[in-house]
Amino acid sequence: MNEHTTISQGDAIARPVQGTASFSKFMAVLQAIADNPGKLDISQLTASVRFPRATTYRIVAGLVAEGLAIQNDNGSYSLGNRLIQFASKSWEGSDLRTAARPFIEALRNATKETVHLAVPSGNGMAYIDKLESPNAVRMMTRIGARVEFHSTSVGKAYLAALPEERARQIIAGLELRPFTEFTFTDRELFLDEIRKTRDCGYSYDHEENERDIRCFGSTIYDRSGEPVAGVSISIPLYRYDESKHAEYARMIRETAGLISGSLAAVVK
Repeated sequence: MNEHTTISQGDAIARPVQGTASFSKFMAVLQAIADNPGKLDISQLTASVRFPRATTYRIVAGLVAEGLAIQNDNGSYSLGNRLIQFASKSWEGSDLRTAARPFIEALRNATKETVHLAVPSGNGMAYIDKLESPNAVRMMTRIGARVEFHSTSVGKAYLAALPEERARQIIAGLELRPFTEFTFTDRELFLDEIRKTRDCGYSYDHEENERDIRCFGSTIYDRSGEPVAGVSISIPLYRYDESKHAEYARMIRETAGLISGSLAAVVK
């Protein structure tokens, strides 16, 4: 097998790995894929999980056959749509999503812009709810999609809510790949950005994840004061009014605070 070996559903008939320990092995491979989406091929996955290559191959074949993983054109692997469907069904009934919904609806109605709710997922954030702008130009995002810490307002808001040393550790492990010419690719500069975000209480995405889109984000905390999610407003550049910057910042901070308070009430 070479690194770009294509795994088909037919490979699912390969001899399965048996026993309770096998489940842990499946989870280890799945976690490696989740932590490194689109980055690891069969050889790299094998090195990451430290299983025999044949064992890794059988596990990945099973994941692909069940729709839990997909093989990309370059031979690497990403999480499959079936996992996203599972996650979406779980999030639909979650306390966080339920607690946040009236407040993100109010924010969307007040700003007439797209609002996202996201939770930490691996080395980034995953959208668990989204309310579209009523305007013609909208964000091409979907519930279940995963975005990076370093290029999004929800990601920056979440990192800023962590202790400095923990944020530094996470940033040290990020790839910091550029999505636009405005994306942070220098770790020290990005750390400075996180410190500024921590000081002002909200994050700002200046076309760092997508050209012509500005975003404001803030952190949601649970009852114990731990950061658990982020909320954001996304505004197309042609609708963005710099004179409203402070107003957007105030609204996103207030919304995050209201959701945090509501979430604390839900879990009592």
